[in-house]
Amino acid sequence: MPREIIQPKGLWDPRPRFAQVVRTGKQVYVAGQTSVDGDGNLVGRGEIEVQARQVFQNLRKCLEAAGADFDHVVKLNVYSTDLDSHREVISRLRGEYFREPVASTTVQVSRLVHPDWLVEIEAVAILD
Repeated sequence: MPREIIQPKGLWDPRPRFAQVVRTGKQVYVAGQTSVDGDGNLVGRGEIEVQARQVFQNLRKCLEAAGADFDHVVKLNVYSTDLDSHREVISRLRGEYFREPVASTTVQVSRLVHPDWLVEIEAVAILD
């Protein structure tokens, strides 16, 4: 089955290193989204609420670019640099975007690629 590489409008373009979104058939894979704006600049240094909100907004852009939305997401992976202080905020914001539960993995990592990133979230969606 052919792969389609999708670069959402308004999102930083990481190519050729990786793709933000890959669609193959009805499957949509969204690369880990972080708290960056359309130019790749950090949003919300040191502020988990601001960063997590930016991450979910970036996820929305990725899903929409592939013809999906949060209702199509079947799997979410969350990477946090401090679960004790981030979990409540991430969970609350997640509830604003997801109406139904999805399969999920949440882990704490020692750091993300950029030392000021606090959270990264990747998703898998299935189109109808």
